[in-house]
Amino acid sequence: MLAAAVSIGQDLRRNLLAGARLALFLPVRALNFRVSVAQYAVLVLASLACWLAGGMLRQGFPGHLDAAAFAVALAQVPLVLAGCFLAARLFREPQLALAFAVLLVATDPVFEAVGVAVQLAADFDAFAPYAGAVNWVFLAWSFAVLVRTQLVLTGWRGRRSVAALVLFALLLAGLIAYFPRTELWAPDEEDAEPGPSVLQEEIFHRQGMLLDEQLAALRPERPGITDLYFLGVAADGGQDTFYKELMSVRQLMEDRFDVAGRSIALVNNPATLKALPIASVSNLRTALEGLGRKIDVERDVVMLHITTHGSSDHRLYFDMPPLELEQLTPTALARMLSDSGIKWKVIVISACYAGGYIEPLKDDNTLIITASDATHTSFGCSADSDFTWFSEAYYDDALRETRSFTEAFEMAKETVAEREQSEGYAPSNPQMFLGRAMRAKLAELERRLDRGPVPDSGLRNSPIRLEKK
Repeated sequence: MLAAAVSIGQDLRRNLLAGARLALFLPVRALNFRVSVAQYAVLVLASLACWLAGGMLRQGFPGHLDAAAFAVALAQVPLVLAGCFLAARLFREPQLALAFAVLLVATDPVFEAVGVAVQLAADFDAFAPYAGAVNWVFLAWSFAVLVRTQLVLTGWRGRRSVAALVLFALLLAGLIAYFPRTELWAPDEEDAEPGPSVLQEEIFHRQGMLLDEQLAALRPERPGITDLYFLGVAADGGQDTFYKELMSVRQLMEDRFDVAGRSIALVNNPATLKALPIASVSNLRTALEGLGRKIDVERDVVMLHITTHGSSDHRLYFDMPPLELEQLTPTALARMLSDSGIKWKVIVISACYAGGYIEPLKDDNTLIITASDATHTSFGCSADSDFTWFSEAYYDDALRETRSFTEAFEMAKETVAEREQSEGYAPSNPQMFLGRAMRAKLAELERRLDRGPVPDSGLRNSPIRLEKK
């Protein structure tokens, strides 16, 4: 028994050394490997151990084994074996199936070690511009190792070699697309003191007044001036990303688009419960109705920005535990906008599947911009992000260079597409609809903004009118 364990250990050492030489394109032959079912099994365990250790270095301590990620990792094993079996059939040599599997898994520790080094380098700002290129280098390296593995085992055999390379390329693409690499090691969430709750009596009663205060504080529309009003909604209170994004977007709009004193924010976040009204469907309806009474609906423009998660059935996620909030649908939003009486509208929705809102909302007097089409997800809403990808490209980049909402969309669409491609994500396909009459209205607004902000001298906040114009 001891002798067998020693033999397995020695063969494992030889396979790992030969795998390193294979991955690093150093001289190696097929005879340098020890091919057996036992060796394949221990190599898989060694690969998982290296993966777990790399995750520990990247994620830190304390932490725990992520059972779901571990299950996904194990699910890849039969897929790789099936690919190796088909490749062996192409060469009409059944014994090659196990040989392919052993050689490929023997290279895993080298890839993991390089991945850890790249992750450590990514902590330096100087590395950031090269992150996308590094991903492509990794993909090219992986395919090159597949090619070399085949050449080491079989040499070049014309059409059969070409067919096997195509098979391995499809296998690699399938694993990347459907089994994206996730960490086996997940950091433990730090214990935190319980934050404010909307059910606390003081906060509960305060919430009833916050939206009224924001509406009452809006500066009045200025006769003869096309004013822009901003209504921002950060609807998911489960993470800070949407709140941070909305605060940045609101500040940009005040700095560059003359909406200071003409903006409202609805936010679901524990940190803002005492200062800002929560983002609920009913508060959104009230805010739109209040704006409809405040503005000159025939002249002024209202910009609505909503940032949250979206579902494939085109519901926008409104969440502020422990409240059970109604979710927003395209039909409900279309009804709110119609009831508000607001004529000129710029609507930006940063959420997955947001393109499903275009058809129900579009008309001649509306610009609609969505972070994705109706059938795809958008990206960048991880807990440590300050912006979703589309909003960062649209607001933080493009709208700092131009005051044209449509030009900014084209710039942002290109930026997002390049980022998704460089990081290996499926395209989100941001969408835009521009109403015929809205085109001229936006040109008028842009010319007015380019001349600089209009002073509010002599104007005071007026109460919200009870009747629409």
